[in-house]
Amino acid sequence: MITKETIKALVEEWLQSGDYFLVDIQMSSDDRIVIEIDCADGVWIEDCAELSRFLQERLGDELGDYELEVGSAGLGQPFKVEQQYANHVGDDVEVIDAEGKKLTGVLKSVDGRQFTITVLEKQVPEGKKRPVKVEVDRQYSMDEVKSCKYLLSFK
Repeated sequence: MITKETIKALVEEWLQSGDYFLVDIQMSSDDRIVIEIDCADGVWIEDCAELSRFLQERLGDELGDYELEVGSAGLGQPFKVEQQYANHVGDDVEVIDAEGKKLTGVLKSVDGRQFTITVLEKQVPEGKKRPVKVEVDRQYSMDEVKSCKYLLSFK
């Protein structure tokens, strides 16, 4: 029987040869293994096929009963690992905080499991009657937000 730890060790071995990083491994009860990888420069289908062949060679007959799927993390999907956050510094993101409030802004920085986004908020300057939009930094913990994902822009 193949374990998640076995798959992870083999994937990590393959990842040492390039710029890719592991995002997720899912093993379902219906004998399906789904591996998600990512890269700052995007994921190429040829590399997914290469990783799939690598796993098939290493696992041999053990893999026979399983359906193996290797793919990218998905551009519009929520981030799952720190490296995804780091790769999108300077990009527009959408964050759903712990209370369910949706914010959009620019991912300003990542420090360990903390990240900062810059959002535009309306504030009334002292001595003025009308609000103006002001850039405000909001800091979050990756463990406390419901999701954070890259915001596609078609400008």
